[in-house]
Amino acid sequence: MNDILAVIPTYNERESIQDITRAVFREYEALDILFVDDNSPDGTGQLADAIAAKDPRVHVLHRSGKQGLGRAYIAGFKWALEQSYQFIFEMDADFSHNPADIPRLLLAAQKADLVLGSRYIGGVRVINWPLNRLILSRGAGIYVQLITGMPFTDPTGGFKCYRRAVLEEIDLDAVRSNGYSFQIEMTHKTWQMGFQIQDVPITFEERRSGLSKMNTSIVREALWMVWKLWFQAGLRRTPRARHPRSAL
Repeated sequence: MNDILAVIPTYNERESIQDITRAVFREYEALDILFVDDNSPDGTGQLADAIAAKDPRVHVLHRSGKQGLGRAYIAGFKWALEQSYQFIFEMDADFSHNPADIPRLLLAAQKADLVLGSRYIGGVRVINWPLNRLILSRGAGIYVQLITGMPFTDPTGGFKCYRRAVLEEIDLDAVRSNGYSFQIEMTHKTWQMGFQIQDVPITFEERRSGLSKMNTSIVREALWMVWKLWFQAGLRRTPRARHPRSAL
């Protein structure tokens, strides 16, 4: 078992999981993958099992049904903490997150407790998105910054690397958000605890197959979650405490 894990939620990702597995290992061999499958009706979970049977670096966590992205990541994080993993990635199965960026995020994680893959450092690095989706994403980042004070360019992004110490300190059972607000909530909790967070530029590409899971309820949840986080922080727009960088 390696000490690095990539948690990859899946729901109807049968067309991509073999390719994403090969691509991840091509970029970084000394890494494990955990597919968290929500009982995909297209047989993604069964194919993931077949891949895992041939490669000990691949693991599969089956859940009873579609419960949302946030719940999938929480389940994956808890599984990772039960093991000996020291660095835990979260990323998508659809190639919107480029596996070639894994080494750079991991390098940054040697000096930071949470590394955020950002689409908006030094310009816009998004491929094949319609303009309205791009405006929504960038506007959401500015909205989060204005209300919470978090100084990060892409708080809704889902390509991240956590050090184990961060996930150990966060009360994962208390994280209730599920869509893009899950990414905001987890980063806000990490930031409020005073952990060191670093933005790293990435290039984001629209998913190659399947359908986007974006909908109005996800947007609505994110809009309200930002205010909830601000109130939970006592209207503070700065971290409560500073932690030393986690020991290697």
